[in-house]
Amino acid sequence: MPIFFDPAYMLAVAPAMLLAMWAQWRVQSSFAAAAQEPAPLTGAAAARHILDSAGATDVEIEAIPGKLNDHYDPQAKVLRLSEAVYGSRSLAAVGIAAHEAGHALQDAHRSSLMAIRNAAVNVANLGSGFGITMFVLGLMMQVAPLAWLGIALFGGTVFFQLVNLPVEIDASNRAKAQLVSLGIVPAAEMPAVNKVLNAAAWTYVAATLQSVLTLLYYASYLTGSSNDSER
Repeated sequence: MPIFFDPAYMLAVAPAMLLAMWAQWRVQSSFAAAAQEPAPLTGAAAARHILDSAGATDVEIEAIPGKLNDHYDPQAKVLRLSEAVYGSRSLAAVGIAAHEAGHALQDAHRSSLMAIRNAAVNVANLGSGFGITMFVLGLMMQVAPLAWLGIALFGGTVFFQLVNLPVEIDASNRAKAQLVSLGIVPAAEMPAVNKVLNAAAWTYVAATLQSVLTLLYYASYLTGSSNDSER
C-alpha cells in the first residue's frame, strides 16, 4: 500500500491536520471580526508608517490580488499586501500589514534567524518535492539508501519550519509593539489585532508539527521495512 494512503500515516499526522483546520478557522473568523473594527489608517499606510519610522524607507509596498496571501519579499525589498489589507481601514488590515512590515524590519535589522530562513527556502522546496519523490521511489524500488536520501532531503523542510516558526512569532511581536508605540492602534483595541495574529501563529505551529510528524513517520516506516526484510 502506498505510504500516502496508509491509514497509519493519516493517524500519525492527524493531530497536526486537526490543529491546522482549527487554526485556519480561527484565522478566518478572527479576521472577519477584526475587519469590522475601524482603524485610522489603511493597511498600506500603517505599514508605510512602521517602515519609515524604523528607517526602512527603501522597502516598497504594493497591492496584489488574492486574500490573506500577504508577504514580504526580501530579495526585491517589497512588501506585498492583498487587496483586502492594502486599502482597508480596519484592525484586521493594519494587523496583517504590521506583521509583514515586521518581516521587513527583521530583514533591515539583519536578524540572524531571518537570514537562516531565507537561506533555507530553496532547501525546503527541494525537500518537500524532490525529497519525497526520492523516498517513494526508494520504497518502490526497494533501494533503502535512496529512500534514506529522500528522508534526509525532507529534513531540510523540517529545518525550515523549525526556523520559520520563531521568525513568524517575532514578526507578530514586532507588529504589536509598533502598532501601539506609533499610536496606530490604541492599546484598548489591540485584543482584536492580537486574535488575528495569534491565530495566524497557530497555522505555523501546525505546519511545523506536521512536517516533524511526517519526518518521524517516514523514518519509522523505513526502519520497520528494513527490519521486516532482514527476518
